[in-house]
Amino acid sequence: MKLSIITPSYNQGSFIERTIRSVLEQRGDFELEYLVIDGGSTDQTLSILERYRGRLTYVSDRDAGQVDAISKGFARATGDVVAWLNSDDLYLPGALDEVTRALGRPGARWCFGQCRIIDEGDAEIRRGIAWYKNRLSRRYSLRRLLTTDFIPQPATFFRRDLLHEAGPLDPKFHYAMDYDLWLRFARLSPPVFIPRDLASFRWHRASKSSGGYRAAAWEAFEAARRHARPSERMALFEHYLHALFYVVGYRLLDLVDAAPLERQR
Repeated sequence: MKLSIITPSYNQGSFIERTIRSVLEQRGDFELEYLVIDGGSTDQTLSILERYRGRLTYVSDRDAGQVDAISKGFARATGDVVAWLNSDDLYLPGALDEVTRALGRPGARWCFGQCRIIDEGDAEIRRGIAWYKNRLSRRYSLRRLLTTDFIPQPATFFRRDLLHEAGPLDPKFHYAMDYDLWLRFARLSPPVFIPRDLASFRWHRASKSSGGYRAAAWEAFEAARRHARPSERMALFEHYLHALFYVVGYRLLDLVDAAPLERQR
């Protein structure tokens, strides 16, 4: 089985080498194609990428943002299985071997596993959020997916033919492009859940997710509205309540995180 991993990148020189190594150090019974689609970084990103020339393929040119970069990667990918890993996130050892086994099962078209949350220094944080999403993941259903976005993007993998059938990422979504895609996948085929940590999502002050959790919550609600059928209106109402809880919860976490910084001033 051939796996194509795509990393969209722009000025993440502080983290991207850790991302690259987490991909290239994977071992297992698979062929790896690694593509980095850079948006014209002006920091040390390109010098780091050049050090790995021959072990990955990269291009660096101006693009229209994250969705555009990922879509360019999809167009270049030749693997049976495709995924994207952002330039500040990580795969955990053995992740791609687990994916190969899961998607080697008859009829399996996409899969996802658990995902840790880490800080700038790779220390695990916000374990309660990861625990909650893992709990929902073990009880996966399409209806539950309509109520909240619990599938972690860094730990999700899919067959290329499923992507072609579901259609491309929608550039309308700045934050919820993955959730919109998962809902389209879910209408076509149920995922395989892998009950172990496959990836780490990095939460840091400069990240898009850190500063945009309110917009992300309401974008996800709009994606659910797009895909919910008339018989699924109750799931949509539950999603609205989840979005409110999400925004309030992350605001409280921001206040807790900010307190030690205020004391240091």
